Amino acid sequence: MAKSDARRELEELEEVCSALAHAARRHMLLVVWFRGGAMTAGEIAARFSHSWPTTSRHLRVLEQAGLLAQEKGGRTRLYRVRPDKLDVVRRWLAWFGAAREEAGSGSETAARPSSARRRRKTNG
Repeated sequence: MAKSDARRELEELEEVCSALAHAARRHMLLVVWFRGGAMTAGEIAARFSHSWPTTSRHLRVLEQAGLLAQEKGGRTRLYRVRPDKLDVVRRWLAWFGAAREEAGSGSETAARPSSARRRRKTNG
């Protein structure tokens, strides 16, 4: 992977993680996903106790991160989940799976915090 590709992927990861950092946005994304993957802005707003400006701000952040796509039809805005955008998170998490595989039989030790490893060595 070229350096510019890696930098772009890291920026994309940061944008997605920032969007998902807020519990309300994670909840909105899940609700839309489990309600068939698409809902109107009004349907989304009706599911939450936030004011409309707060709801629209959360939707805008999710859309800017590429997690939701907006389709306009007259006065109605339909939001669709873009599950492919979560691939950047999957690729990042895959690094941890690869590290565990490389550790082989020592993966249990590698997964344990270093302070716990030190205590075990000194106590055992």
